[in-house]
Formats: sequence, C-alpha cells, structure tokens
Amino acid sequence: MLLGVNIDHVATLRNARGGIEPDVITAARICKVCNVASITTHLREDRRHIKDSDVEAIRMLPRTRLNLEMAMTKEMQEIALRLRPHAVCIVPEKRQEITTEGGLDVAGQIDWAIEFTKPLLEKNIEVSFFIDPDVRQIAAVSKTGAPFIELHTGTYSEVYGTPEEEKAFQDLKGAALFAQNLGLKVNAGHGLNYQNVHRMHEIPNLVELNIGHSIISRAIFVGLEQAIKEMKALCDGKID
Repeated sequence: MLLGVNIDHVATLRNARGGIEPDVITAARICKVCNVASITTHLREDRRHIKDSDVEAIRMLPRTRLNLEMAMTKEMQEIALRLRPHAVCIVPEKRQEITTEGGLDVAGQIDWAIEFTKPLLEKNIEVSFFIDPDVRQIAAVSKTGAPFIELHTGTYSEVYGTPEEEKAFQDLKGAALFAQNLGLKVNAGHGLNYQNVHRMHEIPNLVELNIGHSIISRAIFVGLEQAIKEMKALCDGKID
C-alpha cells in the first residue's frame, strides 16, 4: 500500500503560537525526501490549520503529488480548479468538530456531487469521496464519475483491540470489495496509527492510506523523517 502523509497538524502547531514555526513547507519537503505517495492537506472553510498560502506553496514544489482535502462547496471547487492539485478528496465539514467525524453523505446530495465532480475531472484532477463503509454511499459515488473512494477508518480505529474490532474491520473489507466490484479504486484513512494499520493489509488491493495525526505525534519524539519512514515500512509490509 502507498502512504499519503497529512501535514495539517504541523500547521495546527504553528497556528497555536502564531508566526512561521514549524514550517509547513519544510514538512512537505521531508515528505518528498521520504518518497511518500502524496502530501495531503485539508483546506477547511474556517482555515483553522492549513492556509491558502500553504496549499499554494506546496503546489509549487516540483514533482509533488498534492492531495487536497476539501468540502463540497463552490469556493473549494474554484480553488481546486485554479490550483489543479493532482487529487482532491471531498470530505464533510462541521464548524464545531475537532476533526472529521464521519463520511460524506453523497447519496443525499447526488445531483450536486455529480455537478461538483465534472469540471474537476475535466481538468484531469483525480477525485475521491471520503465516505463511511456503506454500500449506499459507495453506489452513489459510482454515479459521479469519480475514480476513487476513501473509506473512513475512524470506527475501526476507535474500537481496535476491543470485541467490536472484528465487525468494524469486516465492514471496511466488505465495503472495499463492493467498491472494487463497481470499478472504483479504494483508499482509506482516519485514525490509523502504528498499532492498528497492519490490518489494512488484509483488505485486497487498497491503493493508498492517508495518515497524519499519528505520524506528527510520533515525530515529536523521533523526528518527522523517522516517523514517516516507520509508517511507510508498515504500509509496505516490511515490519510487523
């Protein structure tokens, strides 16, 4: 499996004090040194961590695969069409949430999802929808023309190591297989860490995992480059 690194929480730490440290672009460059598959940033509507200038600077780095997470709004569509990142992942947003709390309801707004996706695909931007492991949502994504889904692994991550783990994992696996049967490619992310990520290898043909918080947390103790290398080895299946 490929590893995409979300560097939002480098910006969270920077914004807690103000100023420029730690530098988001330096974090992006370290990701590139580690040869990650993509660098993910979530440009939230309230700009609570990543700012427009961060996204623009990362987009300008040579040979960088930028995955821009964003809400399904006209403003964000216009930003994506202007910057033309390699990929966008459409996510739900609530102003009061600490982090994304669940998958996007694509089925409940399918006409807008189709309309939103079309111009992005026309600009050769790879589109995915961040959704719960729900066959109704997967079927809806298949109607939009988007080639990818990103499965929300939050429930699995929360119950890992408890009696509820197996059901949550099997929900993810079944959803991935259902999506693949519809011709969709499958990414996954949210809450994955160094302890629970190994089970993702049990899901056939997962393309990419997007992981941020646990990597940035680990980086406090071992440095960002080492933290990325450790997670990349787990994604590559090189260590247990």
